[in-house]
Amino acid sequence: MATVAIQTTLVAKIAQLTAVRHGPRFDPARHLVGDLPAKKKSMKDLGFPEDIGVSPLAVSEPFQLFTVEAVEIMREEILNVPEKYKFKSNIARSQLRGYAKDCAPFTYAAWTHPETLALISKIAEVELVPVMDYEVAHINFSSKSKADAQQELKSHQEELRIYEDEGISGCREVVKTPIVGWHTDSYPFVCVLMMSDVRGMVGGETAIRTAEGKIIKMRGPSQGYAVVMQGRYTTHQAMRALGAQERITAVTSFRPKSALLRDDSELRTVRGVSDINELYYGFAEYRLQLLKELLEHEIERVKVAHRVGEGFGTVKHKLFLERVIDFVEQSNRELVEQSQVRKGFVEKVDLPDAAIDC
Repeated sequence: MATVAIQTTLVAKIAQLTAVRHGPRFDPARHLVGDLPAKKKSMKDLGFPEDIGVSPLAVSEPFQLFTVEAVEIMREEILNVPEKYKFKSNIARSQLRGYAKDCAPFTYAAWTHPETLALISKIAEVELVPVMDYEVAHINFSSKSKADAQQELKSHQEELRIYEDEGISGCREVVKTPIVGWHTDSYPFVCVLMMSDVRGMVGGETAIRTAEGKIIKMRGPSQGYAVVMQGRYTTHQAMRALGAQERITAVTSFRPKSALLRDDSELRTVRGVSDINELYYGFAEYRLQLLKELLEHEIERVKVAHRVGEGFGTVKHKLFLERVIDFVEQSNRELVEQSQVRKGFVEKVDLPDAAIDC
């Protein structure tokens, strides 16, 4: 009896030590909120043709994705990430990339859980998966002193007072020194999660250009809230947030799960802020997997057509081959020789600042 008691105690202690070593586990019932956004903007709403992109969605309003508890666990995980995962560029002072699978098990599980993917896919109106492990929970940091944050708000309030005195107050403003300038993303979709408490913050919205060149503004999310955007096909920028000492966001990039849907992913905005070997491995692996699925699908189609006595569809098969050639050529273009990659450089879209419609 004593032996059984000792064994039970040992098992409990081992379980406790394992839990401490590995940290809390992601539990969708506890950590995933699963709210849907109240509103969404479609590509059509922005004036784009319906065949632009891989989904009707352009961008969602913020919705609560994870609980505050889940976000706090994620914040804990990013505190001790090794230097090799830290990057900076001409458009971002501090980023973490490619760390999640190796260093943040809770974060990685949260973003790749089937229930999380199902929710994001429902909002995006197309079944999505993370582009690759390297692009799970990319972190953007922005911080300032308390005095600087208070001075920003004071200056902003003074500016508003001047506008009112001059009779030009209202709903239009000018984009000033954005966090990230005008750009399109490298991947079809992004989900951007706010990890900071932004109460008292002014700004922080996402500005998006319509097909006619007008600019609309989507409000920024609160802690635990996220937005889903088809960023590969929309020109956008993150507006500066005033009054907040920190602004930490996590960005996971997504692509369509089906190999039959177009994948226009490129590496233009991420080569210079990545471990190029890991980035290229992830890109090559998933593109080859999609190519394999495309070939298997066409092999089966050709076999079935032959089995039922159909004539060989030459035109249809040649269209398939053209698609495969385009797909392979695109992969080849994106895999720029490592010696030609400019570390710390991300190209920007050359567009002037403009007034924004609220």
